[in-house]
Amino acid sequence: MSKVDIDTKILDKVNSPKDLKQLSFEEMNELSDEMRKLIIKKVNTTGGHLGPNLGIIEATVALHYVFNSPVDKFVFDVSHQCYPHKILTGRKEGFTDTDKYLKYTGYTAPEESPHDLFKVGHTSTSVSLATGLAKGRDLKGGNENIIALIGDGSLSGGEAYEGLNNAAVLNSNIIIIVNDNDMSIAENQGGLYANLKLLRDTDGKAENNFFKALGFEYHYVADGHNIKKLVETFEKVKNTNHPTIIHIHTIKGKGLADADERREFYHWILPNALDNKPQPAFETYDSITADYITKKYEKDPTVVAISPATPGVTGFTRDFRAKAGKHYVDVGIAEEHAIAFSSGIAKNGGKPILGVMSSFIQRTYDQLSQDLALNSNPATLLVFWGAISGADATHLCSFDISLISNIPNLIYLSPVNKEEYLKMLDWSVEQKDYPVAIRVPFGNVISSGTEDNTDYSQINKYKIEEKGADVAIIGAGNFFELGKKVKALLSEKLGINATLINPHFLSGIDEELLNSLKSDHKLVITLEDGIVEGGFGQKISSFYGSSDMKVLNFGGKKEFTDRIPLEDLYKRYHLTPELIVEDIEKTIK
Repeated sequence: MSKVDIDTKILDKVNSPKDLKQLSFEEMNELSDEMRKLIIKKVNTTGGHLGPNLGIIEATVALHYVFNSPVDKFVFDVSHQCYPHKILTGRKEGFTDTDKYLKYTGYTAPEESPHDLFKVGHTSTSVSLATGLAKGRDLKGGNENIIALIGDGSLSGGEAYEGLNNAAVLNSNIIIIVNDNDMSIAENQGGLYANLKLLRDTDGKAENNFFKALGFEYHYVADGHNIKKLVETFEKVKNTNHPTIIHIHTIKGKGLADADERREFYHWILPNALDNKPQPAFETYDSITADYITKKYEKDPTVVAISPATPGVTGFTRDFRAKAGKHYVDVGIAEEHAIAFSSGIAKNGGKPILGVMSSFIQRTYDQLSQDLALNSNPATLLVFWGAISGADATHLCSFDISLISNIPNLIYLSPVNKEEYLKMLDWSVEQKDYPVAIRVPFGNVISSGTEDNTDYSQINKYKIEEKGADVAIIGAGNFFELGKKVKALLSEKLGINATLINPHFLSGIDEELLNSLKSDHKLVITLEDGIVEGGFGQKISSFYGSSDMKVLNFGGKKEFTDRIPLEDLYKRYHLTPELIVEDIEKTIK
């Protein structure tokens, strides 16, 4: 055991929530300080969500002091604020023992503890989930308290409104804690936040009250770090028989000296981010994107960049946002709206460029299909981080190809380098016939050193990069470099000079090229950095059907993985050059 060098004399007494009930308010304040130090130290070592967790510590202590988890049920929105909860519910070793820092996920996880009800990693969900729990309780005649925690940033998501609308007429116990720190990941955006500010400024007494208008009983706690005040308020509403809102004002990143100046930075940090080590500047696909958009709107006033409250994912830095002015819109945590919004802009002559993380575009299927593709409006969607990864189960980015590439009218492009990305991006912005999604390359920037002269208006045209025979390797996007390695190893081990193909398009097939391969090839392999099922490769397999051409599809398996090292996943899926060549050898014998 490698215990951290932080005094935990109060925490040492707390092994479950029931132990809190033996503590004084002074001791609970000391406990909060201990937890804050532990969280800062761990997150600076492992990376993770820092600001949201630092801001909810006292409220979490008070909740567990008043209520009786897991009988009373807590639902955490997005899980960005669940670290204090984990410390108090039998998982403190994950914060006090450096050898166990990675034992527990950074999100709520029912397999870890009965105190966690759901796996949650996307925003705006807690109220809907909690409303369902309350309805289930009522149907079976239960009487436990149902408590949902949701941040002010998450209130901008459509599902949060839907949940509040339903919860307000439940006519039974549901308690919703609105953790208002006047911040989303970046600054809050939207009309709701004017009312939250009004409520903060009037100590919750303003006649204009969004929550009361919906029908909730409303309570306000001006200092969301005052455990005594929190406990008093929670005691008032415990065992209530009607829907109740408790609006607490907290400080995101509380306990860090410069948190107020850099609240966005402290939302989520990489390991060692607090050590103030200078980081060398280098080109990324994020910076390439921001530079392109800046130059584009300076020449064309109809260009606008859009983010659903995740500007850091896409390179839309604070400097970029400040300079862009009207050419940048943050729609809040509202990916569904972002798609429809982009479609409307495109319909009326604008040139929208929406940046979104692969995991979050999963929320937008209906809008992609109905609001965008069905109407053939030429919006540009940039999908970041699309890849098989060792991420938490809630943030997997391996499903976007299957989702996007099977929607009619929607073109999905996959560049392999910087030059292709810029050429695809510019073509997409300027063309007027299709909505276009681009799977932004994941990882270090690769440059060909030469300008890309491909005509992407020739839809579904693949490019033969190196002509060979017998085996054709179609390596899409991130996995084109893997295709190069497979080709080299095939030559070395089996003496096969394989054909290497860059498909460019994930959403369609080049029938002419695929037919031409039948004359001098026995096997086609496809490589895609996502799940095989419903993906790019299966389109190739379907095309060849009952012909003599054999096809092997390489990619991920349709499964939820959770923090499995990428190296292990590549072995599991046979995504190393050695394993791929072994499979090829077995097939062509």
